[in-house]
Amino acid sequence: MSSALVHNLIRPELLALHAYHVSDSSGMIKLDAMENPYHLPQFLKDEIAAIVADSEINRYPNPDPFELKEKIRQIEAVPEGCDVLLGNGSDELIQLLALALNRPGATLLSVEPSFVMYRMIATFVGMRYVGVPLGENFSLDIDAMLEAIRRERPALVFLAYPNNPTGNLFSANHIRQIIAASPGLVVIDEAYYAFASDSFMKYIADYPNLLVMRTFSKLGMAGLRLGFLAGSTDWLDELEKLRLPYNVGVLPQRVVEVLLENHGILLQQAGQIRKDRAVLYKQLSAIAEVYPSEANFLLFRMENAASVFNSLKARGMLIKNLSGAHAMLENCLRVTVGTPLECQKFIEALQESIV
Repeated sequence: MSSALVHNLIRPELLALHAYHVSDSSGMIKLDAMENPYHLPQFLKDEIAAIVADSEINRYPNPDPFELKEKIRQIEAVPEGCDVLLGNGSDELIQLLALALNRPGATLLSVEPSFVMYRMIATFVGMRYVGVPLGENFSLDIDAMLEAIRRERPALVFLAYPNNPTGNLFSANHIRQIIAASPGLVVIDEAYYAFASDSFMKYIADYPNLLVMRTFSKLGMAGLRLGFLAGSTDWLDELEKLRLPYNVGVLPQRVVEVLLENHGILLQQAGQIRKDRAVLYKQLSAIAEVYPSEANFLLFRMENAASVFNSLKARGMLIKNLSGAHAMLENCLRVTVGTPLECQKFIEALQESIV
């Protein structure tokens, strides 16, 4: 009885969706979610423990944590005259942006394959979505993008830089062309900025229709769920009206402040991950077709990817099976760069899985 009621009342495009799937990783070597594999030093754990114990979790969090935002502006080199807006990870910020720009008939445009939440959140809020296929080796097809912008006149464009799940940086010149050609807002999603060789943060004061989005999740704070948008206060003041009150909790605010005061430790870990990525790329290239990456993961292609994925899982190794997610990702798998020991165990398990 209730099933019929649900199907009658829920929007049909939502009924057609599948919930975002997170695999059970109990007892596994977890290399599926682009997390930082390195732990914090003990002195920092002790400092965080003391702060958590001293936090007034019976009180609502600071709705506008100025000191934390100022720290972010300084550490992330946000240009003068620009500000930041905090979100519960990147996902909340993507949803907030889609809600804000979803006038009747508005379009959200991105490339494909890319971060699946752009398309999913467009569907959540009832916004039209257009995905432009990437070119050879997952490069940005600039002609197709410019034509889509001319044709669709999108209110909102998302570009992941580096791209997920492919790991590559698109041509910066091509992105500048997209920003110049776009009649609406362009958001550069720099979730993996700590592992990349370039950023658009320095340009946000130069373009009136540009925002940069980042998350601290990949830098070692995935459990704290803190992301931010950087850009003109003209944009952020309006977006602030849609931000739900108290969206960032007491503990994430206080712990992130401590971690940003020790930002050098996190940057050292990111540097180590880049070194680990180079080693893993070389090892993996001897077994499969691997795509260059400026993120903390590697995308690779091999025959019978689904079977290899299941075999790895049976050996206690969890990576991401992307085969079937998009036509261009047929027989593709994605592995997060773990510690050297985790990476070595992954290579050994992979070799055993293809024998």
